[in-house]
Amino acid sequence: MAVGMTATSLLPVWTSQRAVAQPIQLAQVFSNPARVGLPAGTVLPVAYSGAERVVVLPTETAPLTLTLTSDVRTPSGTVMLRAGSEIKGELRPVDGGTQFFARSVIPAGSTREIPLDATSNRITKRETITRRNRPDVLRGAAIGAAAAAVLAEVFGSVQVVEVLAGAGIGAAAELLIRRNRRVEVLVVEPRTDLSLTVQSPFSLQ
Repeated sequence: MAVGMTATSLLPVWTSQRAVAQPIQLAQVFSNPARVGLPAGTVLPVAYSGAERVVVLPTETAPLTLTLTSDVRTPSGTVMLRAGSEIKGELRPVDGGTQFFARSVIPAGSTREIPLDATSNRITKRETITRRNRPDVLRGAAIGAAAAAVLAEVFGSVQVVEVLAGAGIGAAAELLIRRNRRVEVLVVEPRTDLSLTVQSPFSLQ
């Protein structure tokens, strides 16, 4: 019995399709490191080379420049900030303590100042200084301008490494110091207190 099917009918049927070019976005292949950012939560290891510690009044704002101690990389491994980059900011009074707030960073090998939003933890270590009790914390310390003025009222002179620029003591505080002859200060240990955390995404552009 004839099957009624030729050999050619067994060949597969091919339909022609128009090839569609798929564009390759070079930005996906060659990313620009300047556009790759540091996400919020990135830790910035820093040091303060000006002194062993920093002493300020609880109500004082004092400028401070910190230095990155190691390279900081993006999540993909790109070096964003190299060791030696300078971070400019200030210590500000916060809830009974003091806290460092970064304002900008100058990348190592550059003179360009780039806005940076980063902070330290709140620092609350206090010392009470009187004429009879001059703690070792003042030796080798950088002292805020207001704290230096107050301590000068108590001791007549204070030998420190550096007096940080800033506002001096107010008249009311000066009168209080002259009466009580005691000074309560906040002590910042840069090696342990000033690790910074990025608060909002950062990039070099």
